[in-house]
Amino acid sequence: MLVGLGLLIIRLVIGVSFIGHGAQKLFGMFGGYGLKGTGQWMDSIGLKPGVQMAFFAGVSELIGGILFATGLLTPLASLLIAGAMFVAIVKVHGPNGFWSTQNGYELNLIILAVVIGVALTGPGSYAIDALIF
Repeated sequence: MLVGLGLLIIRLVIGVSFIGHGAQKLFGMFGGYGLKGTGQWMDSIGLKPGVQMAFFAGVSELIGGILFATGLLTPLASLLIAGAMFVAIVKVHGPNGFWSTQNGYELNLIILAVVIGVALTGPGSYAIDALIF
């Protein structure tokens, strides 16, 4: 019972955060730059074509966040979020070192560990996956 509740809290915090990040990239919500602005930034860091890469990143984060938060198709949700974090580490934060105080990959690695951990252990009893699988 408590394990399921703990996993629900983890899934909701991570999932809702990624829903927000996807909405920033796709729609410019929550202070984001939308596809055009995010696409220009992605072009500037070598992820080309930028608008298409922004679209793929935004969809991965939005859909991954929805699936992760609800506990539906949790391995797929984890893969979508993990992919976004891997690219963020390699293309953005990795060159800055580990610590997030220097814009490093610390937070990205923590998120990566959490989503992989949930994928391996399962989403818990308060998840759609628990109802259908």
